[in-house]
Amino acid sequence: MPRSSTPDYVIIFDGGSRGNPGPGYGSYILRTRDGREDLRRLSFEEVMTNNEAEYRTLIAALDDLISRIQKAGKDPSHFTLEIRGDSRLVLSQLQGIFRVRAPHLRPLQEAAHERLSRFRRVRLVWQPRKASASELGH
Repeated sequence: MPRSSTPDYVIIFDGGSRGNPGPGYGSYILRTRDGREDLRRLSFEEVMTNNEAEYRTLIAALDDLISRIQKAGKDPSHFTLEIRGDSRLVLSQLQGIFRVRAPHLRPLQEAAHERLSRFRRVRLVWQPRKASASELGH
């Protein structure tokens, strides 16, 4: 996606665990081109690593967005998407820059990748932790 074009949707996500591993949590914002946004907070109620929580939060955000698009009678393949997060590992694995070495992350990476493939174009953007915390309120 050219840098100058505005995506139809933006997802900002962050996940983590209290401990590592520990109880997982996450939050994400869905933002539309016209500036509307919806913030969601998640509690996974199970022990996981920070990276698992990052992936699970992104997958939840993608499922939410795909569901909203389909409920409106539209197809995700008609839309562009920008994903912003502070997890270099998750973003680099989704871009194919890093291999997924941890067996427990492979199914999560595949699930996220499958959902991303439904969109016309996806741009993955790393942002500093401070920006994620500011936008997501934690």
